[in-house]
Amino acid sequence: MIKLRVLEILKEQNHTKYWLYTKMNLSYQNFNRLVNNETRSIRYENIEKLCRILNCSPDQLFEITSDEEAS
Repeated sequence: MIKLRVLEILKEQNHTKYWLYTKMNLSYQNFNRLVNNETRSIRYENIEKLCRILNCSPDQLFEITSDEEAS
């Protein structure tokens, strides 16, 4: 399973979810699903936004976990 590391990156950078939410220009419902890995797809433009705002690359943004960890 592939998951976003947004919450971990925010913690590493001492930022809050709210800080990121104000910069993403998404509805709170969609934003929350995104950062909590509760979505089935993500638009390329949102990946780019996340990378620019968090100053990271796509490979830092994602991680692959085993199916057992996802449960």
